[in-house]
Amino acid sequence: MSERASEPVPQGRWTRGEIEVVRAAVRAAPSVHNTQPWVLEFHDDAHGASLFQRLDRVLPRHDPLGRDQLISCGAAVENLVLAMRILGWEPELELLPNRTRRDEVAVVRARTRRSPSEVDLDRYAAVSRRHSHRQPFAAMPVSPTDLRRLVSASHTDGVQTRPVRTDEETAVLAKVFDHAALVLRADRAYQRELSAWTAPGPNPAPGEGVADVPRPLATLPWAGLIRRSTRIPDEVTLTARLSRECLLLVETPDDGRLDQVRAGMAAQATWLAATAAGLVGSILTQPFHLAEVRAGLIEGLFLAGFPQALLRFGHPTSEHAASRGRTEEDS
Repeated sequence: MSERASEPVPQGRWTRGEIEVVRAAVRAAPSVHNTQPWVLEFHDDAHGASLFQRLDRVLPRHDPLGRDQLISCGAAVENLVLAMRILGWEPELELLPNRTRRDEVAVVRARTRRSPSEVDLDRYAAVSRRHSHRQPFAAMPVSPTDLRRLVSASHTDGVQTRPVRTDEETAVLAKVFDHAALVLRADRAYQRELSAWTAPGPNPAPGEGVADVPRPLATLPWAGLIRRSTRIPDEVTLTARLSRECLLLVETPDDGRLDQVRAGMAAQATWLAATAAGLVGSILTQPFHLAEVRAGLIEGLFLAGFPQALLRFGHPTSEHAASRGRTEEDS
């Protein structure tokens, strides 16, 4: 479907069907520990909506500064904007719009009509298929064409999705991730908090925590969260595993709240593009909470900005059945 020019239209209230489309898209966004740390509020007088950060869903040990909450909210904003495009609106987005309401992450308003693009349609179809792939990928590498598409998938201001290309860069990642895993596995308070958010069944509902990873996969880089039982490979083994994956580092020019929201938007746009291309993947944010990890990546990879998350993509194995279980830090 080709785009046509935007047309101003009279403002009207949301229909029940439109609200359900938007709510479902936002609910499908990944979030830290599957906490769904946001509230979506529809404006009564026009096609607009605000997304608020839920400060009652804090994770004081895993996420003491709220970095992952804001990244999660950014992913939800990306889905919100996409859903409005699918409904035929041209959304106008404002991030952190109210200095007196720090919990208001975004406000989106639609004043004009526009047909969704082919990219919009493909990514919207991927919203319900996207899930965290917590196991090895097939041996077939991601093609250079697909990699270029992933790198350019997001147009979020200031955010760069940077491929990890060389053996030396992969070794830097392995070194800092190995360090982070040892630190987090030994942190008893962190482990108690993670246990509290671990659901008893394999498919917890949105907002009800995470399922554990099967023991054979409870190792790096496939385990999204480090538990007491996580097996930590040596740096050589971890480097070899990472070298077989398509890795994208999400980098922002600064490290404030706005940067973290934008990082979440960019990560989600890239993940949806990967899903639309037939790839599977997951996101790693846990190691980035350690200052020495961020510093090590900036120094070791000669980054001009601040690393916020790592995206890993690949082709599913022939044995893989796409689980919709909300495993580890997101779904």
